Amino acid sequence: MSESRPLALVTGASAGIGAAYARKLAESGYDLVLVARRRERLEALAAELAGKHRVETEVLPADLTCDAGLQAVADRIGRADNLEFLLNNAGFGASGRFWEAPVEVQDAMHRLHVLATMRLTHAALRKMTARGRGAVVNVSSVAAFIARVGNVSYYSTKAWINNFTEGLHMELKDARSPVRVQTLCPGYTVTEFHDVMGFDRRLVPRSLWLSADDVVTASLAGLQRGDWMVVPGWRYKLLVLLLRLLPRAIKHLAADLGPGGGKRDATTATLE
Repeated sequence: MSESRPLALVTGASAGIGAAYARKLAESGYDLVLVARRRERLEALAAELAGKHRVETEVLPADLTCDAGLQAVADRIGRADNLEFLLNNAGFGASGRFWEAPVEVQDAMHRLHVLATMRLTHAALRKMTARGRGAVVNVSSVAAFIARVGNVSYYSTKAWINNFTEGLHMELKDARSPVRVQTLCPGYTVTEFHDVMGFDRRLVPRSLWLSADDVVTASLAGLQRGDWMVVPGWRYKLLVLLLRLLPRAIKHLAADLGPGGGKRDATTATLE
């Protein structure tokens, strides 16, 4: 990797928001470390970015739900003296009542959304705060603002990401550090995420679907403004505002009656 260019590490880089973010960062002149489980997807993306933008790319296949995979990525961050951007994007969804879904799925989700986000952010901020530059973006969801029947672990881990990132923002501000953190909270986004879960996109109005590029553009604009939380799309901004204002009892009723409420069969999604 070139020491003269900034380095970005992107998890969940094989598709969706992760791949879109990698393309935007490469366009801006970042060298890239691309992390995901699917080596073939990573290698194809790495070749595309290196050829189009003349940046250096590194492929790091890793399963962040496993101790060995997470440690390998944390160690790579520790060796990156020019790291200026971390995107914690890797994630997956599952549905089904908590006690009926396999506990291994619940464990993996908490490891990926919570433990991996914490460990990699810690490794990155140690480097960034020492140098006085850099940014960490943690991909959350509009789901973070409400509890939901049939998706307890997903919604709660995304809420943790929001609280974690807000606390980091406050600590960095208190330390007068120029390093920035952001929690990115998209709504329905056209990626493989819902396809792998077997979710029928026709159940959601077309106007509510965002593109991965639009989500990334909103995130980068928010970083320029110094926003610690970004909710892409005016419809989702309004929704989040309403969710914050509604009494909890009303939110419970809406969650039970809305799409996905009630009993679901347990299903799992493949990790990015």
